[in-house]
Amino acid sequence: MTQSDIKAAAGSLWSTLASYSERQWVRCLSLLVLGAGVHLPALQGQLIWDDLNLTRDNPMIRSPLLLLEAFRHYLFPDAYSGHYRPVQTISYAFDYLVWNTNTYGYHLSSVFWHVASGITLYFLLREFFRTLEKRCLPAREDGAHAGRRRFLSNAAFLLALLWVVHPVHSAAVDYISGRADSLAFFFASAGWLLYLRARAISRPLFRRSAYGVAVLFGLGALGSRESACLWMLVFLIYHLGFDDKLAFQAKLAVLTVCVALVGAYAGLRQLPENRPDPRTPSGISPATRTVLMLRALGDYGRLMVFPSTLHLERSVYDPALLQNRAGWRGAIAVEYLSIGGVALLGAFLWGACRKGAGQKARIFGATWFLLAYLPTSNLFDLNATVAEHWLYLPSVGFLIFVAGVVVDLPRRWLRPTFALACIALVGLCARSTVRSSDWVDAETFFRRTFAAGGSSTRLAVNLAAIYGERGEYAKAEEILRKVLQISPGHPIARNNLASALSHQGKGKEAEAMFDAASKSAPADRGDFQRTWESARNVARLRHKERNDVAALAVLERAHVDYPGTWELISFEAELLRELRGPGAALPIVQDFAHEHWWHASASISLGVLFLEMGDVVKAEAAFRNASWLDVHDAEALNLMALLSVQQNKLEEACKTQRRAVARQPDQPRQYLLLSDILTKMGRTDEAHAALAQIRRLQETARTASIVN
Repeated sequence: MTQSDIKAAAGSLWSTLASYSERQWVRCLSLLVLGAGVHLPALQGQLIWDDLNLTRDNPMIRSPLLLLEAFRHYLFPDAYSGHYRPVQTISYAFDYLVWNTNTYGYHLSSVFWHVASGITLYFLLREFFRTLEKRCLPAREDGAHAGRRRFLSNAAFLLALLWVVHPVHSAAVDYISGRADSLAFFFASAGWLLYLRARAISRPLFRRSAYGVAVLFGLGALGSRESACLWMLVFLIYHLGFDDKLAFQAKLAVLTVCVALVGAYAGLRQLPENRPDPRTPSGISPATRTVLMLRALGDYGRLMVFPSTLHLERSVYDPALLQNRAGWRGAIAVEYLSIGGVALLGAFLWGACRKGAGQKARIFGATWFLLAYLPTSNLFDLNATVAEHWLYLPSVGFLIFVAGVVVDLPRRWLRPTFALACIALVGLCARSTVRSSDWVDAETFFRRTFAAGGSSTRLAVNLAAIYGERGEYAKAEEILRKVLQISPGHPIARNNLASALSHQGKGKEAEAMFDAASKSAPADRGDFQRTWESARNVARLRHKERNDVAALAVLERAHVDYPGTWELISFEAELLRELRGPGAALPIVQDFAHEHWWHASASISLGVLFLEMGDVVKAEAAFRNASWLDVHDAEALNLMALLSVQQNKLEEACKTQRRAVARQPDQPRQYLLLSDILTKMGRTDEAHAALAQIRRLQETARTASIVN
């Protein structure tokens, strides 16, 4: 084969590959493979931080019957934060229905929503750049714009690839609790695409149906995360300021629908009965806020270009830095971020003013970024000064701006720029994969976050909690004492330190610490979760001292500050039951179960009390209600089966217990109860088969423990 033949074959192969790369299914598959591939390490990850409250301990996700009820509650069950995200709660409910407690499935769902967002982003960017190409790069016979048109035809795919693998999005994907970002992104971008598609549909019925679904998707985005309001602004700016095809009446209709959507969302936010406590103002001056805004902007710009240090607890503000000379030197180092913020603003201004084919893209990209950035720019009080997942939406505007800059580069620079983008893609994939491995378990996450510079008190408290769960109370005590040196009023740190001291036999100091944490907890509940635990711990101490009167007094005072907290009510009910019998405990459990009809554990407790009082009918009704409120838990079915056995309804007991086995087929206890019922029915062969299944499960568990 001659050299010319080799060149011809290579050229033919390259042309074939190029033609395949332009096919939509190939591009979507590439987004799927790369977007999911970089997050594979986190799929085996455990529940971390807020994941425990939102999935494992969340009673709102345990039955499809509660889907509409999710709209009447804030995201966190204790309702002390103002996050109204019912769609996020519903997504966890579907995860629980399909995956039960298998965290792999929850992570897989989060990756799915992220990849789906990347694919919808690709099609949305394709529409943007197609419009830009037609308006700013008219076809010429001399082919002067051929290279730029070719770049724009591929820019949507390249930018979507860079976005979907960017490691700065790790906290929104690998962290189950961060799913709100991808949910809002998917519904908003998909709704936008449906709107564009509806405009091209000629048949009125289909066109109106598409518009209606687009509106529902917009409402879904708002119900996923509050930042979806920014999607509405970006959508309006594009169609009111950049879309020349839209007539004035159509623009007015678009504006009206968007305002109505936001109004409907505002109405939904009024459904929750409990209101979050107002956040205490931070007291940061306007001048300091301006500096923090520039610092955050500089930090975000650096992370988009060079995501070297990534961790969940980021901050660009630490008043302690100014207390000594070393602190001042650290503050000076931080000010480089302010310079970076000024430089980024200057770049946006330069790009918007510079004439050229990509000017529209630069203006739109800079507008997108700044609009999405402003609510988290430190001009308003937030729970942090910077957060990586807050870049989930602004990063799209940043990438559009970069594409607008590249379009106006000299033609000879386009190929090297494309090669540089491919190198960046490989680097971002590698960095994102490493970042994803941070989320495999809680200890790895907290340790790596500390190593990356995230040294917040919240992280330290959580790391200490891990040591406490292991029984390493001395290590937990050491960390928590350091936290209290930095933040003496930290309620969770004081409560956990008291627990660690109590386990080490330091009773007096532990009791004093519990009392202090209990007194300050109500004032801190707007900024910290589960502050009610300090009151419960004090009550437990009193109960351990056999002073149940004092324990009940503590719990009654806690009810005023924490109304509707089941953990406090269930403990008080247990104390009342021990002291005065089930009749004394019944009223408070009955009231809670009536007001919180969706709470499965409360229904079970209510049924147990009715059963102890001899009211079989009400007990059975409570157990049956609980079995509907949790589609995977078998406790209510077990109690119903035992109740049927007591009434000599063995056939009914057998059917009920088989349902319990179907819910928990890997639990030996379910087969043991079924075997007992079958034995009473005289069906010994089936009873022996159930016992054999127990032995198989035990052998499987023994083998797995040896392998591990």
